[in-house]
Amino acid sequence: MHTEGFSLWPEPPGLAAVGDEELVRAHADIVRQEYLAVGIRLALHPTADLATEPRWPRVLGTFGSDAEVAARMVGAYVRGLQGETLGPAGVSAMTKHFPGAGPQLNGEDAHFPYGREQVYPGGNFDYHLIPFEAAFAAGTSQVMPYYAMPVGTPYEEVGFGFNKGVITGLLREKYGFDGIVCTDWGLVTDTQIFGAPFPARAWGVEDLDRLTRVERILDAGADQLGGEAAPDLVVELVRTGRVTAERIDASVTRLLREKFVLGLFDDPYVDPDAAARICGSPEFTAAGLAAQSRSITVLKDRPADATAPLLPLAPGTRIYTEGIDRAVAARYATVVDTPQEAEVAVVRIAAPYDKERTAGFESFFRAGRLDFTEDELRPVLDVASAVATVVGIFLDRAAVIPEIADRAAALVADFGASDTALLDVLFGRVKPEGRLPFELPRSMESVVAGHEDVPDDSGDPLFPYGHGLRLG
Repeated sequence: MHTEGFSLWPEPPGLAAVGDEELVRAHADIVRQEYLAVGIRLALHPTADLATEPRWPRVLGTFGSDAEVAARMVGAYVRGLQGETLGPAGVSAMTKHFPGAGPQLNGEDAHFPYGREQVYPGGNFDYHLIPFEAAFAAGTSQVMPYYAMPVGTPYEEVGFGFNKGVITGLLREKYGFDGIVCTDWGLVTDTQIFGAPFPARAWGVEDLDRLTRVERILDAGADQLGGEAAPDLVVELVRTGRVTAERIDASVTRLLREKFVLGLFDDPYVDPDAAARICGSPEFTAAGLAAQSRSITVLKDRPADATAPLLPLAPGTRIYTEGIDRAVAARYATVVDTPQEAEVAVVRIAAPYDKERTAGFESFFRAGRLDFTEDELRPVLDVASAVATVVGIFLDRAAVIPEIADRAAALVADFGASDTALLDVLFGRVKPEGRLPFELPRSMESVVAGHEDVPDDSGDPLFPYGHGLRLG
């Protein structure tokens, strides 16, 4: 969504909210053209994980909680990137994170030691494989396993990058995948990020030395170390007979084969003028903006005691705004300075998270609680008490928002949308098509009681999966 110089699109949950495979394929085809223009030949996407654990901070990369919907989206995305057959005009798709990274214990992320466990209390391991099966059918050229270690399954309790039963047994043998397997980043070497220690994500094999970690990765069936290089360790493993040259040749063959297929040895250069013309072109920018508006999901449109919906708003309406660029809003309405002067307020907010988790690298992971504190709620509810208020909430994860849903005159969700894309919907220029790609639970208690591997199981959600109103 926020990559400078390229067209801007909703995040994957927004594409799932629209549910249009052709939109996803067209989006991925535009990604392909923009990547090719600047010489990027491998995409670290799509994400085939499922948003079955609403607290997981990487929900924003998924196509939602429903495996069948995600499978359709993933398959379309791979075909858009690679074409029907990968070749010089394609971009390789590295589908991640096999065998499905969604069911993290308590929603914690496996970048960190406290999030190393992946659990299946609902016995739903196979459900998480469904989107990957679609990626295989579409011909994904690469696969990335996740950091986490499975707990309480038939598989060894070691990180998936070290897990022979998962990579060789499940991926290579059961699914017949002979493409490149690249580990997630930094499984071997401890490092620092932002000046703080950041240990290797060698979950389940923390006590092994670096040489043995590489040996385990190769034995598991992976071809490439993600995010780091350790050729000296590979050479040492072969020199001492712990790994055969034939095993290394098998991975080298896969890697070289793909480079030849992509034509990297034939014409590795790009045209800077063409890149400037293609990336973020007016056509691509307009397509991305339209997709942003289509993905907006109307959750409520009925002020208390009103006889008619609030939306769409009439052009020129006097509005008070928070979280919106006033210059953009002025293209649609008369912008005033206080709620008391306004006919309607439009307030943009983002889903809540534990703000105390903001040190160093953890600040990139909006984790923990899904409900707002009283101090966070007060400014929004004060505006809603003063004037009919449209609340727009960015859902990078599910949010627990019963107070806002009760007090807002209208409530809309977005999954990556500019002010223009939102206001186009609110003022009736574009009709929204979004339906929730995951449920919005009613309480944190229901989230905690749910199963990490089971989709949409809070029992009595505030807004169920698939909810979305139509305007007009």
